[in-house]
Amino acid sequence: MNYDMMNNNRLSLTGTISSPVTFTHEVLGESFFETTIEVKRLSGMTDVIPLTISDRLMCDAPLAEGEEVTVEGQFRSHNKTVGDKSKLLLTAFARDVIRPALVGVDPNSLEVCGYICKPPIYRVTPFNREICDVLLAVNRAYNKSDYIPCILWGRSARYAKELGVGTKVSMKGRVQSRKYTKTMPDGEIEERTAYEFSVNRFRVEERVDGSYSINGGVNFS
Repeated sequence: MNYDMMNNNRLSLTGTISSPVTFTHEVLGESFFETTIEVKRLSGMTDVIPLTISDRLMCDAPLAEGEEVTVEGQFRSHNKTVGDKSKLLLTAFARDVIRPALVGVDPNSLEVCGYICKPPIYRVTPFNREICDVLLAVNRAYNKSDYIPCILWGRSARYAKELGVGTKVSMKGRVQSRKYTKTMPDGEIEERTAYEFSVNRFRVEERVDGSYSINGGVNFS
């Protein structure tokens, strides 16, 4: 997994447009729209992922709910202020839309290269499954960065928990959605959806002390 500044965040999703396409904002005369794409897992479950798309990619025909497409682009983040708090929002950002959808490709693939920007959080579930949460800062053009929550499992989790802030890593896996409930101050229970990068392979590219991994790094699965 080798990356440069223009190629350090590569996302490919193949699935079904699962909500209406709605206008959200305009930048320098370019209009952007939001929808969701439903991507099936091998298990039969589905991930429903927010999708941001420019009108320039829909000049031939707008996306339609129920349409099957392949989207290639990036997994991006942005902060939204809600009250006095800032919330990190994640979305698939389309750079290309292929219609009809490609057949025989990995329906959900994300490859990134970035820097660990918070101490990893390691835990063991009640079912004795090892998990490590890592927040990765991935640089993009115009001095911007995307902050991507990553989740690693098993042996990868045990290894990642020892990595320091500033370590450069490359990762490969898939984007997943996960529903959970949160109890509000008034006692009301809200159902929410979290989006994260489930990692199945990663390697250390450069450690905090400036050293590099032997033989370009080791993949963990």
